[in-house]
Amino acid sequence: MSAHGPMPRSAWLFPALAVALFAALTVTGYSFAPSPGGWLFALILLVILFGTVFAAVHHAEVIAERIGEPFGTLLLTLAVTIIEVALISTIMLGEKPVPALARDTVFAVVMIVCNGLVGLCAFIGGVRYREQDFQLTGANLYLSVLFVLATITLIMPNYTLTAPGPIYSTAQLSFVSVITILLYAVFLYTQTIRHRDYFVSGGADGGQGAAKMSGRTLALSVVLLLISLGAVVLLAKKFSIVIDVVTEKIGAPPAFAGVVVALLILLPESVAAVSAARKNDLQKSINLALGSSLATIGLTIPAVAVAAYALDKQLVLGLNPQESVLLLLTFAVSMLTFGTGRTNILFGLVHMVVFAVFVFMVFVP
Repeated sequence: MSAHGPMPRSAWLFPALAVALFAALTVTGYSFAPSPGGWLFALILLVILFGTVFAAVHHAEVIAERIGEPFGTLLLTLAVTIIEVALISTIMLGEKPVPALARDTVFAVVMIVCNGLVGLCAFIGGVRYREQDFQLTGANLYLSVLFVLATITLIMPNYTLTAPGPIYSTAQLSFVSVITILLYAVFLYTQTIRHRDYFVSGGADGGQGAAKMSGRTLALSVVLLLISLGAVVLLAKKFSIVIDVVTEKIGAPPAFAGVVVALLILLPESVAAVSAARKNDLQKSINLALGSSLATIGLTIPAVAVAAYALDKQLVLGLNPQESVLLLLTFAVSMLTFGTGRTNILFGLVHMVVFAVFVFMVFVP
């Protein structure tokens, strides 16, 4: 989907189908079962869910074009994060609790974004333009906050003494949630107000395209964005049941569900980031990619923590040693990649290799 030109039919069709599907499921009381009819339902649900996520991101892009950078990419990130929190909370706190899903999804998002997406954007940009420039200071701010948030939420729980195992005690989780939100809030203030120029490329129009968009188009996109996000949240429960059955049916490892959720929520944003890299706007790709990682940790972990506390569910956060090594390797490679202000195909390939190792280790740990 594109934010330019007439609104594509899919931008309103999929949200309408999602609402209709949820209404039909509510009226009939249908429950997914692994049968020929059940698998057809699962396919229809997946198509409608993906289409609605794409529609939500399209409308966020339309609004983003009006408000300009970096607010535009921030809006995209927040829209995707709302979808992510809904999916994680629904699956993790459902009838069959999955206490490690938040950890697996957040870790998968970081690996997909910081290795797969960043690597692909840098590689494509390197092939088309040899080298691409970006704001070095802005990238360093992203990384400094990301490293701290990832460490205190995914690694530190393994080394605390108050609660045994890879979990935080209630007091520790409350403290970490508060400082996580605080740090992310200060980052947003820095990105959007204090040092906005660190996150805008030289070619950004700063919202000058606003005059090309009618108020009617903007209002319609706002309404459809809210409907799309609401529809995804409502269908999350049915999606979680399908994921549980598929995971059990194919004998997939526990982390598989987290990877599936991460891929679902990141696909539309990834398309936007790759498209920006193809247009030689690597800065926008970085804003989308690293912004997704920050929002995932800065907003998802506190939100899921509140839900887990309210429903008296356990929240497992600490990574195992193998995953910790991959996370630290990602940190080191990212520091080198974003340390010069320019990227090329080799930087991209290195990140994609790390991502390939992550995917392989999910199935062959």
